[in-house]
Order: sequence, then C-alpha cells, then structure tokens
Amino acid sequence: MPVTIYGIKNCDTMKKARAWLDKHAVAYVFHDYKTGGIERAQLEKWCAKLGWEVLLNRAGMTFRKLPDKDKQVRDAKQAIALMLKQPSMIKRPVLDLGRGRLLVGFKPEQYAATIAGKSKART
Repeated sequence: MPVTIYGIKNCDTMKKARAWLDKHAVAYVFHDYKTGGIERAQLEKWCAKLGWEVLLNRAGMTFRKLPDKDKQVRDAKQAIALMLKQPSMIKRPVLDLGRGRLLVGFKPEQYAATIAGKSKART
C-alpha cells in the first residue's frame, strides 16, 4: 500500500517533502486539500490519534487572518470546524504511512528514521 501525503500543491514544505519522497523512491499518492477537500471523519480520526493541537496550523497566514474571537480554539470540535472550512489551516504535510502511522510536518531526519527500510534511495 503506497504512502499518502496530504497537503496543498504550492506549499513550499510540501514541495520539500515530495522531493524527499521522490529522491528516496518512496511510492506515494498525493491528496491536495484544495482540489480534493478533506472529510470530517478523516480529521476526527487524525485528531483522536494525534490531538487537534498538532494538526491546527496556528502559524499560517490563514489562521493569523482570522478575527481574534475565532482564534480562541478550545477543543477538537472547534478546530475541526475551522480545518473543514479552510483546509489550509491543517499543518502540512500529513503523511499517512498506513496501519495508523502518521507524520505531521516535514523533517528529513524523521522521514528517514520512520521510512527507512520501506524504500531504497534512487541512484
């Protein structure tokens, strides 16, 4: 089963993560939030596994442009509502390795440690 990487096509962090996967010959499917959206059930599952605080991108421009009252997120229900309305508020990338294994964000050393053995680097 290939890895699925979730994010937004033009995001610089996504470009770095996809380049890393390509360089290391990791087969993956790309899911673009802008064109494919995201299902509530998927976000609920991720929040249950990782915590909504990990998934909600408070540093991004979309979140920072919210009115102050909307920035006061107190629980998963509020966070999920925001992420469904504006998928760019989901931290990127979310890498689904299958069997309930998820990585959020891109750190080459974390990818190497987690994905090592799943693929061989291209020569």
